[in-house]
Amino acid sequence: MATSQVPSPISSALGGLLPSAATAGRRWSDAVASANPFQLLLNAGERCVDLVAIAAAIYCAYGLYRLLGAGSQAQYPPSAVVLSAAAFALLFVTLLERHGGYRPYVSLLAVRETERILRVTIESFLLALLVAYFTTEHVSRLVVLLALVTVPVFATCAKWETHNVLRLLRSKGYGARKAVIVGAGPLGRRIYSALVRSPKAGLDPVAFVDDSPEMQGVEIYESSYQRKRATRVLAGPVCPELLRELDASVLVMAMPGADRDLMARLGAAAGVDTYCVREDFSEPDFWIDHANFDGLTIAHFSRGQTRVLGDLAKRAIDLAASSVLLALFAPLFAMLAVLVKRSSPGPVFFRQDRVGKDGQLFSMYKFRTMYRDAPQYSYSPGAGDDPRVTPTGRFLRRASLDELPQLINVVAGDMSLVGPRPEMPFIVEQYTSLQRRRLAVKPGITGLWQLSADRAFLIHENIEYDLYYVRHRSLFMDVAILLHTLLFAGRGV
Repeated sequence: MATSQVPSPISSALGGLLPSAATAGRRWSDAVASANPFQLLLNAGERCVDLVAIAAAIYCAYGLYRLLGAGSQAQYPPSAVVLSAAAFALLFVTLLERHGGYRPYVSLLAVRETERILRVTIESFLLALLVAYFTTEHVSRLVVLLALVTVPVFATCAKWETHNVLRLLRSKGYGARKAVIVGAGPLGRRIYSALVRSPKAGLDPVAFVDDSPEMQGVEIYESSYQRKRATRVLAGPVCPELLRELDASVLVMAMPGADRDLMARLGAAAGVDTYCVREDFSEPDFWIDHANFDGLTIAHFSRGQTRVLGDLAKRAIDLAASSVLLALFAPLFAMLAVLVKRSSPGPVFFRQDRVGKDGQLFSMYKFRTMYRDAPQYSYSPGAGDDPRVTPTGRFLRRASLDELPQLINVVAGDMSLVGPRPEMPFIVEQYTSLQRRRLAVKPGITGLWQLSADRAFLIHENIEYDLYYVRHRSLFMDVAILLHTLLFAGRGV
């Protein structure tokens, strides 16, 4: 039976890692688990934590139901509540397992994990309500509504705390293996970020090795909400002595076209496991699926999927949410307008042509953050002390409040709440065919790229975020991105 294997832009760096001849015949996750028995205990512990968290969420929902005074309408024996909570928790964890929630790596700044929790929550409740219907068990609708809130909240908090505890254990050396990444280019950086964000994988990247003279001594930071960790690039070539000096037990090849046999022999000589990246994972691809037939991986070039109903639902949510937000933020708009007007001469709003879906131009609105004589079309300020930006503008940019008028663009249908950021025409004119694929959907106010530390660089230099969203967009992913934006948008760089 064929199973789809779709690479993500960041986690593909992990999912695309294949063992070299020294460890052939083992999958990446199997190799990690078998090499580290501590991983088995962690896997079991994570599932137990999720079971307890979901059961507690159901019990909390029932407690809120009683606290709100609705308990007089329907009473449930304590034993029945505990049994129902345990059964639902088991169903939730089973579905989470089915959706890949316990794979040994984290993808896309944890947005995909939040999306998965939201999706599994809905599926679990639909199945539970179906069982209750056929067993004639009466379930209060208020309890269900409260549980729809408590379950994803408890599940997300459990995942967050589990991730933090595991990261702490790895930092103290429990079950962690030190890894050296060969190659400090874009692929090596993607692998590094994926490993740092994925403590479940059990690999601690301690150094890059690169032959390029200009890369030696450079510190490379992870791409995440905050740049908390950096690793230095060491001069090549890789040798057994260097690996032993670093106490490394894993060697990861991140140089497309490198001699894999040579690296395998080097790893064997140094007594380390060697991993490489499949050639078709070395660059982000848009319409490629991977299917496995009896151990043979076949790449399938597809034309994408049509999401008519999903796009209609997305538009309805955009229109309703942006209209409500405009009404709620009206006093804030007025206050910010006064601040902008007093900061420097010029209009309150800044209007600029941007490129939208399918290359169509539209006028995008922002609060003005630069002086009136600043060029209308130029690269956005990258430093906080850019002389083009007014003092009030610095505050607005830092708090992302200058983007609020784009809610008007959402109501007009030119933009969406979630999607790739719209670029200026002179930048789009320089796009490659790969970069132009980000124009396949409406641009958005927030998205995956805005949540990463890579927002310090140009959008088209980190195209994998937008391509991943275009390919895998869904209502659940949009909700997850909005939630992460509320929590982490101000902590990106």
